Amino acid sequence: MNRPVVVGVDGSPSSLVAAEHAARAALLRSRPLHLVHGYLHPLGYGVPLNPYDIGVPAPSEEAQKMLERTAADLADRWPGLVVEVRQVAGGPGITMIEESRRADLVVVGTRGLGGFAGLLLGSVGAQVAAHAHCPVLVVRPDEQPVPADAPVLVGVDGSESSRLAASYGADEAALRDVPLVLVHVGPPGGGRPVPEEPEESQAVFQAEAVRLLADASAAVRAEHPDLVVREHPVRAAGTAEGLIEASGTASLLVVGTRGRAGFAGMLLGSVSQAAIQHARCPVLVAHPYPVS
Repeated sequence: MNRPVVVGVDGSPSSLVAAEHAARAALLRSRPLHLVHGYLHPLGYGVPLNPYDIGVPAPSEEAQKMLERTAADLADRWPGLVVEVRQVAGGPGITMIEESRRADLVVVGTRGLGGFAGLLLGSVGAQVAAHAHCPVLVVRPDEQPVPADAPVLVGVDGSESSRLAASYGADEAALRDVPLVLVHVGPPGGGRPVPEEPEESQAVFQAEAVRLLADASAAVRAEHPDLVVREHPVRAAGTAEGLIEASGTASLLVVGTRGRAGFAGMLLGSVSQAAIQHARCPVLVAHPYPVS
């Protein structure tokens, strides 16, 4: 199945930047790019309506022209790119989540046309990042150009989610031909006892960091023996703070859906939520693909 790269486009600057990143991702993967516009009835925003009264809403001619214009522009600037456009009746968030069932990657911007300027990530982006059925690329910040040669960064904590993130991160680094940087942020948490003596505490952190990073590195190198992999222990006030700070030198930050301290009922852990809100580069949320 040739799963496409799917990006939600509504004509906003944020969505057009996301489309640019999606075009590059599609070419790197040798996948088609689908530009999707989810639309609602003009009276349907926040107003309960009887669908039998209004009927199924029709696609907008204006939106279709916007999609076709965007597709033509991307095809001109990314030779070899195969682009399709489609309008789907439904809210933009639920539309993208449904599209993710058949996608290789879903790409979202930080804010669409309905977003509020004060929000770091719009409701649609947050909804898709939490509920998608495939990896989600959250393109932030809006003004950043498509990154070229900076490394891919992955947070490692030994959880199953972080192992999947490391695998996805290695794939991305190999596609982009850049190094992979594995980061473990300490001091250790999660309710484990920390020795009172600073020297002993540092030794505990170093030992755990070395072990976790070595395990992650070995797994990555088994799949990508030619990939440049760097191991980087970081001390920070919290895991999110450490990853966000480190993201300033990366082209991509890859995070799992939940870390070792996450609650099973949460769709996105606190570290992942903080990353997609505050990272200084695009963030890939490593959702597993649905089991077929």
